Amino acid sequence: MGKIIFYEDRDFQGRHFECTSDTPDLQTYFSCCRSIRVESGVWVIYERPNYLGYMYVLRRGEYPDYHRWMGFNDNVRSCRMVRQPTGGFYRIRVYERPDFGGQMMEFTDDCPNVYDRFRHREIYSCNVLDGAWVFYELPNYRGRQYLLELREYRRYSDWAAISPMVGSFRRIVDY
Repeated sequence: MGKIIFYEDRDFQGRHFECTSDTPDLQTYFSCCRSIRVESGVWVIYERPNYLGYMYVLRRGEYPDYHRWMGFNDNVRSCRMVRQPTGGFYRIRVYERPDFGGQMMEFTDDCPNVYDRFRHREIYSCNVLDGAWVFYELPNYRGRQYLLELREYRRYSDWAAISPMVGSFRRIVDY
């Protein structure tokens, strides 16, 4: 079971709301979110209700302002907990073409720079075989984030990306 606490002011001040389950609409609990404390679990927060809009993956820890979770603003309107793999294994296959075409490479660990390891700047499809992963738009785990859980993604739009550019990716591990 996970627990995340949202605060209306920076540095964990002001009204707060404690959450222990997936919540599609947080608007009734707070008007803005300027700091977050993740006490347990790994959470995905979204800028819009019903798990839409920009997403941010937050591990256990403290985020005293929205810049710490790489947020563009103080809008947090929904959240859900990431289900962790039972065996602790992580495996993903990435492809240079849609529908699992072209060159394929399998990863079991984090990749801070896709081009350095895969020799392509674009990933058009992938298959998450074990664990949960985050794709980042830029190298070194920066830019827009995309959550990928256990399933096949035949094209980049399946993980809600607007382009196939992936700069880095990493496993979602609950430390």
